[in-house]
Amino acid sequence: MIKGLFPIDKFKRLRTPFYYYDCDVIRNTIQEIKHWSSFSNYHIHYAVKANANERILACLANYGFGADCVSGGEIEASINAGFKSSEIVFAGVGKADWEIELALKNDISCFNVESLPELAVINNLACKHNKIASIALRINPDVDAHTHSYITTGLKENKFGFNLSKIDEAVDLIKKSSNIKLIGLHFHIGSQITDLTVFQHLCIRINDIQDSLEKQGIGVEHINVGGGLGINYQHPNHIPIADFEGYFKVFGSYLNLRPNQQLHFELGRSIVAQCGSLITKVLYVKQGEVKQFAIVDAGMTDLIRPALYNAYHHIENISSDGSIEEYEVVGPICESSDVFGKSVALNHTERGDLLAIRSTGAYGETMASRYNLRQLPSSFFSDEI
Repeated sequence: MIKGLFPIDKFKRLRTPFYYYDCDVIRNTIQEIKHWSSFSNYHIHYAVKANANERILACLANYGFGADCVSGGEIEASINAGFKSSEIVFAGVGKADWEIELALKNDISCFNVESLPELAVINNLACKHNKIASIALRINPDVDAHTHSYITTGLKENKFGFNLSKIDEAVDLIKKSSNIKLIGLHFHIGSQITDLTVFQHLCIRINDIQDSLEKQGIGVEHINVGGGLGINYQHPNHIPIADFEGYFKVFGSYLNLRPNQQLHFELGRSIVAQCGSLITKVLYVKQGEVKQFAIVDAGMTDLIRPALYNAYHHIENISSDGSIEEYEVVGPICESSDVFGKSVALNHTERGDLLAIRSTGAYGETMASRYNLRQLPSSFFSDEI
């Protein structure tokens, strides 16, 4: 356990499980992003799906980030948190009519469009509201992100975006549509990408696509390369900030932007994941035949990533300095997949100890559910307890 990292005495007064956000970590992360993306033509949009906590949204809006939204609810939450409508992009493979109309009424910056039928619907709804909708074509570049199959989005078999063979057809439809304007190209190939050469491959593919379109006389104002930068889940204490230096340098070195072309990023996990921890209390220590279980009061309803993706999270007993022992850390949900970690090395653990499940600031609180009619977890910030 890292002494002093968590206010244990204050935690003991709070009902578990809850999410705890370290304000210093998120501020330091933001400053690192600002430093390495300080070029005038670089624009950072926060991927709201990573964590829609009101305080986090307000913090990022205050620092001047835009918002990347994938639902009408996220658009509303972003506007309420202080994001400028002119800095909001709306992505998603299945935009409902009411969501499109909400975005049009609020004059958002851009729709990232994923199919021919969606192009037609946006054009019709924009005509209905006497609007011109700015759009970017989301292109599936067929680049393998080498990550979990559930969070890979840039291959031909994925449901997202236009395959390369459909680009000409999309451009033809745009030319015939009076209420949409093509302003950009959008790409997003996956999530939790730690091999930066993947982004090099993406840049090369974007260069080829731009060259091909320019031969047809088609140029765009901006390129949106999505997000996807991963974090270090194994060592959150020692590597609390993602490799933003390497990430932004890849695009600076390999992407051939045209004069005055703007470059947009949609970062989510890498901004907020390391600032969050799920704090849970040990209910029982159960001795099995071949292993011992630490049964905690948090479950897959509070953090679904391990059950859904077989995702790893570093787990610490923040109450104990005892000798290291091996536990299977499990929750109370009536599902065999309700397991946070197998063969987890923890300081000697007893009933009532507090465990911190680390790196849960992204896709933790925002994916929580009330399965088994459990209460949703609370959240607390380091500057308020």
